[in-house]
Amino acid sequence: MITLLVVDDHPVVRNGLSGMFASDPDFEVVGEAGDGDEAVRLARALRPDVILMDLRMPGTDGVTAIASLSRLGVESRVLVLTTYDTDSYVVPAIEAGATGYLLKDAPRDELLRAVRAAARGESVLAPAVAGRLMNRVRAPGAGPLSQRELQVLELVAAGKNNREAAATLFISEATVKTHLLNIYAKLGVGDRAAAVAEAFHRGLLTPKG
Repeated sequence: MITLLVVDDHPVVRNGLSGMFASDPDFEVVGEAGDGDEAVRLARALRPDVILMDLRMPGTDGVTAIASLSRLGVESRVLVLTTYDTDSYVVPAIEAGATGYLLKDAPRDELLRAVRAAARGESVLAPAVAGRLMNRVRAPGAGPLSQRELQVLELVAAGKNNREAAATLFISEATVKTHLLNIYAKLGVGDRAAAVAEAFHRGLLTPKG
């Protein structure tokens, strides 16, 4: 079972999300918070697997809370769930340590898949967010995938999760996540499966055997 902390300043949103996840036996909502300070306090006490984090909240905002959780060593994965998809929100959230970034108009099944992926330490981006990051990477003239990015992608294609890929390449999980986000942006995709499929389509990866 995946444990969740829902963070949003609107009670109706929190109740709706909690009810949605409560209807699925794979999830348990262990707490709710209405601002960043409360989110950090509850995350330290409850240690949920995944934190669904809104960004714009009164008092301490989501990005500040994400940075605080990273600094305090809280291992919960943070999945941003917001209505804002501009660079001024996306980039700071990811740099602060968010595992993924979804928009509130995401279908239920997509959100459930994203939370499961986040619990495994995988990075997930909404298509609109992936597109923005792709444009940001391409702005100065993005080239092909780097050698290290290709190595990460090969391991992902082989079924390795972030932790296993990090151990294989002797780098940190955070570095693997950064490489994956760069890969998503360069390939114009939003998740691991799409990245692998696109890489095969472009000939960047070739089937083994």
